This record gives sequence, C-alpha cells and structure tokens, in this order.
Amino acid sequence: MPKCSYCGKMYHFPYGVTLVANDGVIKYICSSKCRKNMAMKRRKVRWVRKSKEGSEYSEIKEMEEKAEEKKK
Repeated sequence: MPKCSYCGKMYHFPYGVTLVANDGVIKYICSSKCRKNMAMKRRKVRWVRKSKEGSEYSEIKEMEEKAEEKKK
C-alpha cells in the first residue's frame, strides 16, 4: 500500500494518482484534495496537521481541552 506524499495516509493501490517527475521522483497522491492542495503548495493546512502526533495542532487542541475542563 503506498503512502500519500502530501498527507501521509496509507491507501489501496488502485485508488489515487501516481506522479512521476522528469528526474524520476515518484509521488503518490491519495485524493484530488491532496493533489489540488499540493499544486497550490499548501503545507500548513489544518486537516494535514491534525493526523500527525506531536504536531503543533495537537498541542493547541490539548490546551483548548484543558481550558474547557477548567471552565467546568
């Protein structure tokens, strides 16, 4: 199963797109959403950071949850 070069998600081979550059670099893209965002050179979108553990987004989310618990 290839891993998406943009979001890092594993997907089944018949789905998605395989991009091969002139210099031989192979990039696997799982969906049109990833393909379009990669073409626009977006790297810091919330849904990509959300899945990665230890990322900046997960730390912010934990801080927000702690703040909500304090309010209760």
